[in-house]
Amino acid sequence: MMSTALTAKVEGPAKRRGGAVVRILIPSLIFFMTGAALSALWVSRSLRAPNAANEAAAVHLSDATKTVLQHLNSPVEIRFYSILDNSTVSDNVQTYAGRVDQLLSQYEQVAGSKLRIIRSSSLVSSNVSAAEADGLKAFNIEKGDSSFLGIAVVCNGQKETLSQLAPEWEQALESDLTRAILRTVAAQQAAHPAAPVDAANLAEVKRLVPNPEAVTLEDGSAQLRNAGVAQFAQTLQDLQAQLKAAQDRYLQAQSTQSEAGQKAALEELRKIQTEAGAKLRQIALNSHAQVAALQQMKKAAP
Repeated sequence: MMSTALTAKVEGPAKRRGGAVVRILIPSLIFFMTGAALSALWVSRSLRAPNAANEAAAVHLSDATKTVLQHLNSPVEIRFYSILDNSTVSDNVQTYAGRVDQLLSQYEQVAGSKLRIIRSSSLVSSNVSAAEADGLKAFNIEKGDSSFLGIAVVCNGQKETLSQLAPEWEQALESDLTRAILRTVAAQQAAHPAAPVDAANLAEVKRLVPNPEAVTLEDGSAQLRNAGVAQFAQTLQDLQAQLKAAQDRYLQAQSTQSEAGQKAALEELRKIQTEAGAKLRQIALNSHAQVAALQQMKKAAP
């Protein structure tokens, strides 16, 4: 259910923590550029001195998650099931469920009216049936009443389910949940194209498919998607070169113990992160719009 989290120990001198930041930022950005939500939460944590009390008291969303939530263009519903038999579920899992609830409250706060959280926590038959219908996995069945701890993300009929949350996967939860939101929003947009096709997209279709009347809709759409993939790959290559240069500058500043240089390099990495997401999202949107334009052309053809 969960993907492997990118984590770093927050211990040792500031120099070691700085190295952890770069090791996290680089692979995280690559995940983000391939359609996953970047988990920069661990960057902000590794820049602080370790403080267990502080970590337990506050939930900090990553910049990437905040960006996703602040730019939702379709309403999203998160159904959080914390249906626990207190007589059989461990205190550790119950405490973890509370932290998940806190995390969701932060999502709700950042997203505003575009995100709705529905919480189900009581062991009543209607909640159990709803959890099962949303694809959650029951646990502790052999010990007592069925328990459920999971999330369903829904956007206009599209659904992603995190079927069983567990404390040992807590570090991955934010990135998994944000990716689920991205996928449901993208899926519903593909299923419900909303943009009237504009002249620019029609012109681009004619450039990429020089004789659209002579190709089938399927073949023409494949050509457009292949062009989008090629543009995506070239953009990735360009961005990875920028990443490498910024990483080299960071390591050089680290070797000379230049705090200002390290800070500047980290800021540059974060800037690349933001620009990467915007560029790649636009490529995806353009590709989808071009396929829609081709469909319109085909329908209008005599």
